[in-house]
Amino acid sequence: MTGDASRRAPGGRAASAPLMGKATEPTIFEYSAPGRRAWSLRTTGLPEWSAEELVPAAHLRAEPLALPEVAERDLVGHFTRLSHRQYSVDLGAYPLGSCTMKYNPKVCDEAASLAAFRDVHPATPPVGAQGWLQVLVELEEALCEITGMAAATLQPAAGAAGELTGLLLMRAWHELAGERRTRVVVPESAHGTNPASVTLGGYTPVTVGTDARGLVDRAALAAVLGPDVAGIVLTNPNTLGLFEEEILEIAQMVHDVGGLLYYDGANLNPILGVVRPGDMGFDIVHLNLHKTFATPHGGGGPGAGPVAVSQRLVDLLPGPRPVRVGDGYGFATPPRSIGRIHSFHGNALVLLRAWCYIKLNGGEGLRRVAQVSVLNANWLHEKLRGAYDFPFDRPVMHECVVSAASLKRETGVRALDVAKRLLEEGFHAPTVYFPLVVEESLMIEPTETESPETVAALAEALVSIAAEARAHAAAGEHQPAHDAPRTTPVGRLDETRAARKLVATFDARERPAD
Repeated sequence: MTGDASRRAPGGRAASAPLMGKATEPTIFEYSAPGRRAWSLRTTGLPEWSAEELVPAAHLRAEPLALPEVAERDLVGHFTRLSHRQYSVDLGAYPLGSCTMKYNPKVCDEAASLAAFRDVHPATPPVGAQGWLQVLVELEEALCEITGMAAATLQPAAGAAGELTGLLLMRAWHELAGERRTRVVVPESAHGTNPASVTLGGYTPVTVGTDARGLVDRAALAAVLGPDVAGIVLTNPNTLGLFEEEILEIAQMVHDVGGLLYYDGANLNPILGVVRPGDMGFDIVHLNLHKTFATPHGGGGPGAGPVAVSQRLVDLLPGPRPVRVGDGYGFATPPRSIGRIHSFHGNALVLLRAWCYIKLNGGEGLRRVAQVSVLNANWLHEKLRGAYDFPFDRPVMHECVVSAASLKRETGVRALDVAKRLLEEGFHAPTVYFPLVVEESLMIEPTETESPETVAALAEALVSIAAEARAHAAAGEHQPAHDAPRTTPVGRLDETRAARKLVATFDARERPAD
């Protein structure tokens, strides 16, 4: 682990000691000193080889790679301190609207860590992976029962992959019928990624507006429907947290022009065991197992976005699919399959966690999940009355959307300021400025895994932030929320500049500009 001393830290200095109590944590290069090592035990049993013996001289670097030289004690302490600065669902409430950031039961993680599952290579022939195939088949059957669909693919690796898969299935269906359809309807209350997925699927997205109740405007929908419409993409409840009460009429309207209904599963959580997308008239349903079925997600980690379909689309599903074969399990590829969507059979350990979660809860338990998520959201919604605006003042489902528009006009404190100020109260910020149809929107989803005490504390924090802003405005004083967060490892960032002029390395400021 040799390194160039000039790259150890800004100015070439090394940290003299761990800075446990400091507000900032040094970079790993600042702990570097020439000759320091962390222990590594050889496990191969092979003799030592020099670089010159293994790599031709023409391919060797002229200078050592600029790596930090760090003792094991400093290395472990550095990364442990950094890990303690991260927020997660294991630390507290994560009320990101539309994301369904639940606590993940550790028993599901335990199941996924069993060697009998963990150590099986994905290319293992079916005869050597019967346990895995049983899990995958039973998971598909459970998801189909929950959604009211006929069959499903487990291949898509996340929600975005599931959305694309659904659009490709829609395209294949129409092409088999000899039709070329070019447009897909996307309500403005749909999930945020839907327009991009529609475009990636080769269609032109057509937006329809929201009526005074926060639901799909049926008159606007009727105006855009025609023989060139391949289908509609929506979620129910919608992104405003409201149930589309006229979904059966919407389904009939789309089916009457030969279109298909695609269900974005981002908001499946509040209807588990209560109502099924298939019974609403949907033809394609994607599910976010990393949301609804409590498997870890976020930060670029693995997800899972299975797609379930009605009977008439079963032959189009990606293959090969795990299936029952006699008394055992094997694979089969549907006769008109659109092909693979993901290598092997999806993110298997995420699928296993979801299977475990469903088995633990059972049908009645999943229904209870939906009921408590709706109860938590409505209780929180009512607690915020008077502190924030209600753009659609009616009962919500699993999430509530409130507005800081009046707060901004009265005090200058925006939705972004409220979110940053909430970080100082020990909560992760909610989704802000989405959905776009609500001015200064705060989209909050407490989830069913949070206790009444936690939801009450979240409500109290949000109400107190609004009261604080109004009190400072009345006194003509500077707004603390404009400086928030002040108690976190990293303060208020210039997010626009960060996106446009990214500083990707610790020493970028010291290098001459290009």
